[in-house]
Amino acid sequence: MSVALRILDDGAWVSVNDERRVSVSELWRFHDPEFCRCTLPDLVVENFQQVGVDGRTVETRVYGQCIACGESGVTPWLPVGRILDGAYRDIDRESVLGPHARG
Repeated sequence: MSVALRILDDGAWVSVNDERRVSVSELWRFHDPEFCRCTLPDLVVENFQQVGVDGRTVETRVYGQCIACGESGVTPWLPVGRILDGAYRDIDRESVLGPHARG
């Protein structure tokens, strides 16, 4: 079964099968010592740059800013959801997200 992934509204939403599922203006915590000097960045998501799927995991690269140190930039691939039995399921983005290495 195929799943349609798109970025909508100039990077404001990730759409899964033509439904808006993930939006900007959320606060994400993720572990990536290369993004900024903070041990655990608190990132305000400002814009979705890319969206893709790795196996069953829906991932995105976002542009955002760490609210602790002010560093801004594009993240590595971060998981935002999973495809289970053909349906999209959110990943708890209030927990710590880990970057994935994708080419």
